Amino acid sequence: MRLALPVLTLPVLALPVLAMCLAASPAVAAPKVIASVVPVYGIVSAVMGETGQPELLLSGTMSEHRATFTPQQIAGMGKADVVFIIGQGLEAKLSQISGSEAVNGKRFVELSSAPGITTHPVREGGAWEAHDHGHDHDHDHGHDHGHGEAAEGVLSFDPHVWLDPANAKAMAAAVAAELAKADPANAAAYTANAENFARSLDALSDEIAADLAPVKTVPYVVFHDAYQYFEKRFGLAAAGSISDVSAAAPSAKRLREVRRKIADVKAACVFREPQFDSKVVQTVIEGTGAREGTLDPIGAGITPGPGAYQQLLKDLSKNLKACLTG
Repeated sequence: MRLALPVLTLPVLALPVLAMCLAASPAVAAPKVIASVVPVYGIVSAVMGETGQPELLLSGTMSEHRATFTPQQIAGMGKADVVFIIGQGLEAKLSQISGSEAVNGKRFVELSSAPGITTHPVREGGAWEAHDHGHDHDHDHGHDHGHGEAAEGVLSFDPHVWLDPANAKAMAAAVAAELAKADPANAAAYTANAENFARSLDALSDEIAADLAPVKTVPYVVFHDAYQYFEKRFGLAAAGSISDVSAAAPSAKRLREVRRKIADVKAACVFREPQFDSKVVQTVIEGTGAREGTLDPIGAGITPGPGAYQQLLKDLSKNLKACLTG
C-alpha cells in the first residue's frame, strides 16, 4: 500500500502577501564605480555587464590632459567604491585629487599599472625616426609601479596604453579582479565578461589589421603623440607629431621640424584632434601637399557604453584608412 505524503499548501490569500515580502527583500546593490575617460568607461562597462553601469567623469570632448573637475565630481568620487583611471599622469588633475581629503580612503585603480600591460617609452622631438632609432624599450609590467612617474616629474612611459588592444585585454582582467573585491557575489560574472571582451578584441584586431594592410607604409603625422601603441600594434608608418605626449603647445622650433619631416617623407596626411583647435594643423600642412584628417584617442563622438572601446578602435582604423588612401 502506497502512503500519500502530506502536501503543504498556503491559503490563497497568503500568496500575494508572500510575493510582496519576497519583492521587499533587499537585493545586493552593484558597487558604485567611476571611470575617468570614455575608453576606460567602455572597458569597465563591458566587464560590469548586467550587474550595473559605471559613471563617466570626462566626456571625449575635453582633453584628458587638461581636464578639471567640479566639486560635485570630486564629491562623487568620494562616494565611489572604485575609481578606474589610466594614471601615469594622463588625467593630470586626478593625481592630485586621488590623495586629497575629499576622496580619502577610496580606491583609485591605475590601469596603466595592470599586470600584463606592455608600455613604450616617451618619444622625444616632433619627427621620430623609424622604430625609435632602432631600439625597442618595451616593457611588460606584471607589477605595480605606483603612479608611473619618475622622481623628477618626467613620465617613465607613454600613458596612452589603451590604444593597444592587447593592453585593453589586460586592463579588463584587472577591472574584473578589482570589481570582484568590491562585489564578491558577482565575481564569476565579471571574470566571464572580461574574457568575452578579450575574445571580441582578438576578432576586431584581425579585422583592423586587414583593413590597414594597404596603407601600412604610407607616412603621416599626428597632432599629439598619443598613438604609438596603436601604430606599433598594427605596424603603421607614423612619422611625427606636432605636439608631444602631454599635448603641450608646440614651439616654433617644433613646428619647423614637423614641416621638414612632412616634406622629407612626403607625408600623405596630418591628423587633427576634435579636442583641439585645428589651426595649427592647417599651418603645418600649408604648401606641403599633405591632406588633413581627424583622429581621436578618447572618443569625442562615441556614446559611452559596453561597446565604446571597440568603436574607438574602429573609428581610428576607418579615419586612418580614409585619409591615407586619399
